[in-house]
Amino acid sequence: MVTAAQHQTQHDPKRVASAALQAFFNLSAHWKLSVAEERTLLGAPPESTFYKWKAEKSAARMSRDALERISYLLGIYKALNILLPSPRAADEWVRQPNAAPAFNNQSALERMLAGSIVDLADVRRYLDAQRGL
Repeated sequence: MVTAAQHQTQHDPKRVASAALQAFFNLSAHWKLSVAEERTLLGAPPESTFYKWKAEKSAARMSRDALERISYLLGIYKALNILLPSPRAADEWVRQPNAAPAFNNQSALERMLAGSIVDLADVRRYLDAQRGL
């Protein structure tokens, strides 16, 4: 049986947003993303919102779109760290040109920076397929 305190913790949007932002900015450091790249991957939030998120690593409110984008990015990060032999190789992979049809000689990051959530989903599906999922 779930207690009231457990239910509140599991569904507290502020806690979820804060955890998502902390994870995103950690990922960003590993991938050495610029501010412009970070904003694009998050769905182009207003500058003031973005800088507040970055400074505080928390958000009173975060759109479902931004949370979904972070979820895809974390899945991509996890898949790379499973597939590749070292954390360094995993972090560098996102910027390397890729001859796979899904990328057309672009890097995964270039594909993801096209701006659509579908681009994030496609990179995630590609990596999941490489993992045999």
